[in-house]
Amino acid sequence: MNQEIEKVKVLIIGSGPAGYTAAIYASRAGLKPILYTGGQPGGQLTITTDVENYPGYPDGIMGPEMMEDFRKQAERFGADIRYGVVTQVDFSANPHVVIVDDQKTIHAETVIISTGASAKWLGLESENRLNGKGVSACAVCDGFFFRGQDVAIVGAGDTACEEASYLANICSKVYMIVRRDEMRASQIMQKRVLNNPKIEVLWNTETQEILGDEEVNGAKILNTKTGEISEIKISGFFVAIGHQPNTEIFKNFITMDEAGYIKTIPGSTRTNVEGVFACGDAQDHVYRQAVTAAGTGCMAALDAERYLAAQENH
Repeated sequence: MNQEIEKVKVLIIGSGPAGYTAAIYASRAGLKPILYTGGQPGGQLTITTDVENYPGYPDGIMGPEMMEDFRKQAERFGADIRYGVVTQVDFSANPHVVIVDDQKTIHAETVIISTGASAKWLGLESENRLNGKGVSACAVCDGFFFRGQDVAIVGAGDTACEEASYLANICSKVYMIVRRDEMRASQIMQKRVLNNPKIEVLWNTETQEILGDEEVNGAKILNTKTGEISEIKISGFFVAIGHQPNTEIFKNFITMDEAGYIKTIPGSTRTNVEGVFACGDAQDHVYRQAVTAAGTGCMAALDAERYLAAQENH
């Protein structure tokens, strides 16, 4: 099969706040970026209903609508936004080789990785059905909608403890569902949770089902020690069992931490490969907010622009 190879100055992989912001900056710099949206155009925000913490939207905005705004803004400056999934890369030489949908080959002078991360879920049918209707994987994003109400959170790590403490500030009661008889979280985080009168830790407990037709109104839980099944009344159910960065296809070329997050050179978005930059949740497991992702998207575009200018001067 003889197919044409497309040559590109800036290729952006992924379309959340980081990717779209990189596209806005790169297109304004006249770099004619091409962005491939990936399998979930708009990223994690498209499964978030109300976004109330992004600056500039005083009345809040729906996640999908906000990503649509980002996309239109990038297109207005000439970004070429395409539907497609990058299935393979070869960063061993310059230009970088990127294969889209197993068939199209692109040679890119610079690549901006903004593939994001995906929340890990419990895998329950009810969790899927009620996602966005009381089920959420981000307490900081969605906790506000449950103020004064009873909620549950699943998880036993630092993030789960942090989110449980956050929820306890705004909700009347927080059930923390922990699978074993101990937590993975650091001692200081555990202490914070165990000393909070509004948080009740349910040890040795697994969620069997999230209850509710149109929205969450409870959860059916199993005590694995006693075998007892009971129900708790809640209106919000938060899953905090971790995130998985969508970085698998880069692992032979790009340096990552043990969880698969891309390592960038501090103070920049540069990776260990010349001309490849990473931004957003693919390289940030600490903040994971739309506004921080957009900030690093801007950095990546500026880093790519400077890199290209330096190459031309050689």
